[in-house]
Amino acid sequence: MSDELARLLLSRGAIKYGDFVLPFGNRTTYFVDVKEVSTDPWFLETVATEISKEVREKVIAGIELGAVPLLVATSIKLKVPYIIVRKKHEHGTKEILIGKLERGTRIDIIDDVVSTGGSILLTAKILREGGAVVSRAIAVVDREEGGAELLKKNGIELVALIKGISGLNAQKS
Repeated sequence: MSDELARLLLSRGAIKYGDFVLPFGNRTTYFVDVKEVSTDPWFLETVATEISKEVREKVIAGIELGAVPLLVATSIKLKVPYIIVRKKHEHGTKEILIGKLERGTRIDIIDDVVSTGGSILLTAKILREGGAVVSRAIAVVDREEGGAELLKKNGIELVALIKGISGLNAQKS
């Protein structure tokens, strides 16, 4: 199925080439914009179906912003609750977690794109501090830039629907 997802990403213009700075400051010549393409209901339904095949736990979670549409679509498909982790929240209730988290809850993290693994690691840290058990993450794209290795060192298995730029470039032809 990663072939179909890769084709969808390419056909919807989600792969952009140029000079980009990623969330943790590293530079890249290509950007995978899953957030933009997640506004397309056909893509969102397809990716949620594929993510759903990988989910093992009864609760899913992810960090704002990229994971949110993926969480909602997957939650509806599987009929499981989800938790949104905020990067920081300084107004209203000031809660960093949106959704119910009970101590000992096993959670699969969902994310759009993994580069260094930092966003998933931050998500896992916050969830673990809240009492969750996190040992698995599912991403639409793993850029294969060390994220899987960092996560593994921190007790998290990464499952990627698409691995690396080669998984995307192979679909151009």
